[in-house]
Amino acid sequence: MSGRVRLIEPFGAGGGPDLVARVLAGPLSERWRRPVDVENHPGSGSTRAPAVVANAPADGHTLLVNTSAHAYSAAARHDLPYDPLRDFVTVAPLTRQAYVLIAGPSSGATTLSDLLAAAKARPEALTFGSTGIGTGTHIGTAELNLAAGIRTAHAPAGPDDAISDVVAHVAKGAIDYAMAPISAAAPHIADGTVAALGVTTRDRSLALPDVPAIAEAGVPGYDFPIWYGVWAPSATPTETLEDVADDIASVISQPQVHDWLANHGMDPMSMTREAFARFVIAETHRAAKIINAPPSR
Repeated sequence: MSGRVRLIEPFGAGGGPDLVARVLAGPLSERWRRPVDVENHPGSGSTRAPAVVANAPADGHTLLVNTSAHAYSAAARHDLPYDPLRDFVTVAPLTRQAYVLIAGPSSGATTLSDLLAAAKARPEALTFGSTGIGTGTHIGTAELNLAAGIRTAHAPAGPDDAISDVVAHVAKGAIDYAMAPISAAAPHIADGTVAALGVTTRDRSLALPDVPAIAEAGVPGYDFPIWYGVWAPSATPTETLEDVADDIASVISQPQVHDWLANHGMDPMSMTREAFARFVIAETHRAAKIINAPPSR
């Protein structure tokens, strides 16, 4: 490669994809001997960044660092200025980690049992927030609602709102509950403005060891991690994709990078490009089943 490389992410400075992209940028820059810049393109319901990448030259110099929302939006959104599957090609998986389910003062809930009881007593009265339709915070909560047999109203964020805004809305009581990356919710959990009801992975998170898994707190079998990956424009040459994928895998396996990720509650993922492509399709189908499932009665 020649010239600088751009890592484009859609959720804003300080969000999970931004943090992971910045951890990778330094070692990748050393490996490629060229600048690797992280660019934040939040807004438009997290579609602005993918649109930038979809319209970029397919030369491996512009890459999308996104969450599982990229796969879910293929099932949930029909108004996108790009096709999440056709206009992109998978490059490499990055990490998986837990969301934390948080509730604010308007919910009256300090435990998952409290929240479920309130939702069952008043169907569709409670509201849950998300970073937008088709994002992991939307699909994960919808799956939780289905598994728990509750019905609540969805209040997606505005087009320019970031996950920090969603968490702030919960803390202020503007919405009752939401899922959020642990990094975004941790300060509010620490100061007591939101209650941590459970983490979304089957096991507890090292980042919040005192918070139970949702599966152990009242919804057996529930397991919904957020995961991150890298995509490129669909016409990118296979040889370029393979080289970039190999370099990303090598960087993630470096002890200092691996340890940083682990210390922040992130579990590095390891797959071939082909396996990651199959995984993305499976996650898209998972989202479609959740979206098309009949509501609980």
